[in-house]
Amino acid sequence: MSIKSVFKELSEHEEQCLLVNWFEIQFPQVRIFAIPNGTWSKNIQVAMKAKREGVRKGVPDLYIPEWKLWIEMKREKGGTVSKEQKDWHEYLSSKCGDEVIIGKGFKDAREKILRLKGLKSPVS
Repeated sequence: MSIKSVFKELSEHEEQCLLVNWFEIQFPQVRIFAIPNGTWSKNIQVAMKAKREGVRKGVPDLYIPEWKLWIEMKREKGGTVSKEQKDWHEYLSSKCGDEVIIGKGFKDAREKILRLKGLKSPVS
């Protein structure tokens, strides 16, 4: 058995769950929430209903209102930013004055959050 088979690459979902769990422990008084864009269904009726309700392709995955910080989560390796995501990132930062970060996995997102807050990163 190779080391690679023991340590599987985490999905974007798993990376995001780790980040939210860490964030809520690290900053218990600050609220973070997910944007349900990833819940788009292969069922066309569900997708159309979500679009009518205001779900939009490309909106970042997480938002921290108190800090005006949007977080786009990607897998540690291989995740790419779509054209729609780039467009939203530009709009949110340029037009709205919010901060947008792209986290290539949990550790990268954690480091970027800590750097923005001027806090020291944990060792690992």
